[in-house]
Amino acid sequence: MKKKLLVVFTGPMELGGIEKSLIGLLDAIDYEQYSVDLFLYGHHGSLYSKINKNVNILPEVKELAYTRESLMTKIKHGAFYSVWRRIIDGVRHLPNDDSWNLILKHEVKKLSGTYDLAMSFFLPFDLIRDHVDARCKVGWIHTDYSSVEGINYEELRQSYSGLDKIVAVSSACGETFTKLFPELRGNMMEVENILPQSIIRKDAEAFDGENEMPVIKDGFRLLSIGRYCIAKNFDNVPAICSCLLKKGFKVKWYIIGFGGDEELIRQKIAESKMEEYVILLGKKENPYPYIRACDLYVQPSRYEGKSVTVREAQMFAKPVVITAYPTSGSQLEDGVDGVVVPMDNEGCADGIAKLLNDPKKMQSLSEACRRRDYSNQKEVEKLYELLR
Repeated sequence: MKKKLLVVFTGPMELGGIEKSLIGLLDAIDYEQYSVDLFLYGHHGSLYSKINKNVNILPEVKELAYTRESLMTKIKHGAFYSVWRRIIDGVRHLPNDDSWNLILKHEVKKLSGTYDLAMSFFLPFDLIRDHVDARCKVGWIHTDYSSVEGINYEELRQSYSGLDKIVAVSSACGETFTKLFPELRGNMMEVENILPQSIIRKDAEAFDGENEMPVIKDGFRLLSIGRYCIAKNFDNVPAICSCLLKKGFKVKWYIIGFGGDEELIRQKIAESKMEEYVILLGKKENPYPYIRACDLYVQPSRYEGKSVTVREAQMFAKPVVITAYPTSGSQLEDGVDGVVVPMDNEGCADGIAKLLNDPKKMQSLSEACRRRDYSNQKEVEKLYELLR
């Protein structure tokens, strides 16, 4: 008899590294041995159609699907209890996560059936903790919580304490977590992000990214991908790009993404007079032709768990630069399949400039990436071990 797995993701399947790694995990599972139910808080998003066809997607709970959307979007989709909660929470000044948990308790009864393994791919973990009958309950860590501002560490401790196992996507990510919560070290395990290599390769051939990122004669096309948020540090890209131009490099820096910091980034572009050189390409359902077209991939983040887009760039054998965020040591092998540069703008620009000035180094980074497998398909076997 097949083992029964439940996977929960507390959001829609929008473009993002966590969502991509979920697609990769679902693709890696052996469906002859395991049956999988997937509970999504929202049945929409650019990656929804990429979900493996062997997965049984459980019915959507409308009130959860639009919890974090605007009032007008809630009303449009008939999420009226969520509308009422938003108004009440606004009056009482409650955080949005409190509303989410109340909606969860109001809308979701105990999921039918018993599972061998229940996995929640992102916070909060209330659904698998309170509404699921499972032999083993697992929750993921995708970020370096020690670098995230405004975290309520006591609530975070309580959330993870209710699990049988805690999965970190990198060793560095796990170490920073256990420094915060040493009493949970015994529950930790590492499962690296799994990437759906066949889908990525196929999507990369869909169109030519050079149509929007034309070749620069004697110059370089830099690319960054991620949400427009504080973690990704895109607001400092104009200043870094300005430094590169002053050093005499012909560069254009393209950024793919979306999010709340878009106006801030545009403001920084205008202040630095970088409109011609820093180009926001916006949200792209298929970013892979752009990765294939770039000359250098740069992840200038303030903090990361383990960046999926960096690994995707390496999958295409692109030279990669990342900043020295706390978990950067587990992202790549510095000087071998990528380069780590200082976090400050001048230091970052100097590190990028040094690499651009060294075509042999650029080539050696690409060759190292070609020899490595970044898909991590075998990581799923670590989860199978929990069922033995």
